[in-house]
Amino acid sequence: MTITRRPSVAAPSLLGGSIELPPAPCRHEASRRVTPWTGEPGTAGTVAVVGAGKMGLPLSAQFAGHGWSVVAADVQQAVVDAINEGRSHVDEEPGLAELVESAHGAGMLRATTDGAAAARDADVVVLIVPVILDDEQQPDYRHMDAAVASIAPSVHEGSAVIFETTLPVGDTRGRYVPRLEAASGLRTDETLFVAFSPERLYSGAALRNLATYPKLVGGVGPASGDRAAAFYSSVLDAEVVLMSSAEAAEFSKLADTTYRDVNIALANEFARYADRVGVDIQEVIAAANSQPYSHIHQPGLGVGGHCIPVYPHFLLSRAPEMELVELSRRVNDGQVGLAIKQIQRALGGLDGVPVLVLGLTYREGVKELAYSRAMPLVERLRFHGAQVSAYDPLLTADEIEQCCATAYRWGEAGPYRAIVTQTADPQFASLDFSLFPNLAIVFDGRNSLRDVDLPAAVDYQGVGVPSRGGEAGRPAAGAHRAGATAGR
Repeated sequence: MTITRRPSVAAPSLLGGSIELPPAPCRHEASRRVTPWTGEPGTAGTVAVVGAGKMGLPLSAQFAGHGWSVVAADVQQAVVDAINEGRSHVDEEPGLAELVESAHGAGMLRATTDGAAAARDADVVVLIVPVILDDEQQPDYRHMDAAVASIAPSVHEGSAVIFETTLPVGDTRGRYVPRLEAASGLRTDETLFVAFSPERLYSGAALRNLATYPKLVGGVGPASGDRAAAFYSSVLDAEVVLMSSAEAAEFSKLADTTYRDVNIALANEFARYADRVGVDIQEVIAAANSQPYSHIHQPGLGVGGHCIPVYPHFLLSRAPEMELVELSRRVNDGQVGLAIKQIQRALGGLDGVPVLVLGLTYREGVKELAYSRAMPLVERLRFHGAQVSAYDPLLTADEIEQCCATAYRWGEAGPYRAIVTQTADPQFASLDFSLFPNLAIVFDGRNSLRDVDLPAAVDYQGVGVPSRGGEAGRPAAGAHRAGATAGR
């Protein structure tokens, strides 16, 4: 596949919002297996993927499907056992189960808990283990440090080590190259090749993304960049973009995710103003986005998941003077508090009030609670005295009970005075709201129920969209809605 210095893939227009590019067809011919692998076009070797989770397993299957022998290393024995039985432990990725089964059956994919052995056998080591945030909102390196320590003594002359986990700018070179060199006795860009190539996958579309988004690669030196780019060119159908340095590639991922966080914060600020002036923010956004240079995102209860609420803090950890980045984090995290105030105002308080929260995962269709806004939502509702029940179609009743709330059984009647949607799962639109005779307000945190018919006495409130229905929450003449004027 072609390796370029600048992305040639671009959307023809941002008109209307979301962009979906067509996946690139596979044009690879059958690879010739070689040992050792040195980057020669048309050849394949052995790759160790350290971290076989929601993103690591799709990578492993993708690599195996393009002729590489793959060893997936993971600390969880259950993950290793599933892969060695030809099963995918990740349920929400279309096509992944079939690809894992096929790769395992062909003898191209196996798994181990021994990262050192995996690295010893491999020409390329790809690390994709979590770097999250600690309690001080600083990068938490525990998992990555342990992964690097496990493989470092086993990398050998000619090994390529590639970091796909998002890192603060400079960590590939400054934090991990010295550790790899010290443990292996090798010299980077001479006998050891080290690069950063950010994972750019979206849960539920990982395999499609691998064939769609340009693969960004940056080495800690020219030889490292060339070796890493040659690897990705052999296993991916999308364009491979060789950037000038590991730092440029690291920064590109942080810029991408932080842009979205700032954009969503702007949309949330617009929604607050739309409440004040009595207009529909979704109408405004659709109109603004009809100009192709505008790509305003949607407002909501905030931002969850492993990426967008986390990676702006990687920038702030090194550059706390980035005021817009810090402010955007506060705006988005503040959305839950504004929602609570609107519900309190509508009901006259929450002490003893039964509330039903719909959606606990960070996004509909993805069974993952990481940084979900449901956690602070439930916590704050309880702090104000509410009796909180919850439902999520991806979670069992036991999982809901263990997570944070009393489990609601779908389709049963209940005493709830308020219902809050935290995700936009399509199932919620089918709920029979007449099952709740005491219901006074539906707070739609994702604006996904605005066209649903509610009982006449029930007030509908969304994020920046007009209220409708019952008397609850309607401001007196001249008053603003609580969400429009409350501080952060």
